[in-house]
Amino acid sequence: MPPDIEHAAPYHGAQEVVTRSVEGPIHRTNYAQIHARALKVSQRLERDGIKLGDRVATIAWNTWRHLEVWYGIRGIGAICHTVNPRLFPEQIAWIINHAQDRVVMVDTTFVPVLEKIADKVPSVERYIILTDKAICRRPR
Repeated sequence: MPPDIEHAAPYHGAQEVVTRSVEGPIHRTNYAQIHARALKVSQRLERDGIKLGDRVATIAWNTWRHLEVWYGIRGIGAICHTVNPRLFPEQIAWIINHAQDRVVMVDTTFVPVLEKIADKVPSVERYIILTDKAICRRPR
């Protein structure tokens, strides 16, 4: 993990981090929990074959989830490539292609944009939607 979160977790672990979730409610967490979840993100990315220098795009609002994935991506030496969600879909596709992002982590707000460009971003192997399991149910 990056040194800043490695310091924050033991020395400021109880310090509260408050953000509003994409789904609406205020969410409260702390640096110790962010550190623990970032480790899980790192482990999952490594299991998916992401390694040092690979690019992982994020298209997300400034929430605790985005903070966790940012630390998790950095934790394995991959490059966290934040993509501006206010751009046009064609611009987003061009940027993802230019960076050769292998994974895109996205808030639910931006899933419709990615659905429009999915066939135009061949480097993307996996999309990860940043939401709670209870909210994101797979159709059966």
